[in-house]
Amino acid sequence: MDTRRTELTDPRTGRARGTAPLSREPEVAAAVAAARAALPAWSAATPKDRARRLDRLAALIEENAARYAARERAGTGKPESETAGEIEQVADLFRFYATAARTRTAPAAGRLVEGHESWVRWEPVGVVGVIVPWNYPLLMAAWRCAPALAAGNTVVAKPAETTPDTLELLAEHAARALGEGVLRSLPGDRTTGRLLVESPVDMIAFTGSGAAGRDVVARVGTRRTSLELGGNAPALVLPDAPEDTYAALAEAATYNAGQSCAAPARVITLTGNYAETVRRLTAAMAARTAGRDFGPLNNADQAARYDRLVASSGARLDAAGPLDLAPGEEAGHWRPARLLADLPHDDPTITEEVFGPLLTVQHADTVDAAVALANSVPQALAASVWTTGLSTGLDLVSRLDAGETWVNCHLVQTAELPHGGRGSSGHGTDLSTLALHEYQRPRTVTVRLTGARP
Repeated sequence: MDTRRTELTDPRTGRARGTAPLSREPEVAAAVAAARAALPAWSAATPKDRARRLDRLAALIEENAARYAARERAGTGKPESETAGEIEQVADLFRFYATAARTRTAPAAGRLVEGHESWVRWEPVGVVGVIVPWNYPLLMAAWRCAPALAAGNTVVAKPAETTPDTLELLAEHAARALGEGVLRSLPGDRTTGRLLVESPVDMIAFTGSGAAGRDVVARVGTRRTSLELGGNAPALVLPDAPEDTYAALAEAATYNAGQSCAAPARVITLTGNYAETVRRLTAAMAARTAGRDFGPLNNADQAARYDRLVASSGARLDAAGPLDLAPGEEAGHWRPARLLADLPHDDPTITEEVFGPLLTVQHADTVDAAVALANSVPQALAASVWTTGLSTGLDLVSRLDAGETWVNCHLVQTAELPHGGRGSSGHGTDLSTLALHEYQRPRTVTVRLTGARP
């Protein structure tokens, strides 16, 4: 057994907080074999039985919410106000998919060919390898694992190297509620992830960076993948935007320290409204205090990347908000809310996903030009429009290249609504009943009726 371990760091203080295993070939093989062994019984269970067990898992999450919150906070530094809401969402997701598994729909069935009866069965893909990032360690695991399990698959889930804590606990509770081997946690680093991708799993569901996603695709070959590869979301702010637009954007941009793939990143407004937008967003971002309203960046590598992008920016206006740190947190990965304006359209903080508590502001002379700016980056995950004109807002939503769009709000999500990207943001669907089909495959069955000609 390989006993190599990695050191875990508290992002609030920058200090070591423990260690975690680095799984290698023996551990990966054992986890996949356990999932394969558990597959026949789990996939053969009726939707009612799977639903009952998933509901029990949701109850265990709720009963142990304080333990989950403590682990999530240790790995991410999130404030309690964020962890409490996310754990509630996780329990809700497992309950949602417990019900969704019993209300499936199928394509056409019936006597579609003379003398024959046909129908379609939706079957699980098999063993699903899930790889999730560090920004939402438990929530992203639930987004992937809940529909995969509800669809009848077994899962081997690899958390990010820096945040193995909550997925380990989820796997413990899954063993009690679902059965041994149905959901396994596989802690480790990038090497662990590559080993899982190359192992004999039937599908890989990956959430992470674009570069890592391309590496996954190269290794997976013809097996199925579901990829969510980040975003760089525009927010179109028109002159008639609602009064609360600026505070709402600042809150969404700093939630989870801006480490959300769908977070607003690029504010685009009209030239005549530019100065007012910059003024009001500067004030709104300054009102968001790191250490009080949001947490730190997750790890030293991400903090260094963020600093490089900010340092390389050609912005002539750089406004940063305050920090309010507790004693001992001075060496943590804290970054203030920041607004950059008066910058070129090819600035690296515009063309790349910054993944931090930062907003850029651009302007265009016409609405058409503003839409072109919004669609000018390869990522196409999410976008928002801010206007009191409902017709205008709905028209612009249809013109934005994004898988999820909002009008006069941002980051509003629920289990019933699908989330997924386009372009370099990947493909596939998280959330909603549509996500069940990510982890299923159709089988057409046709039967010749008695006496019919062959």
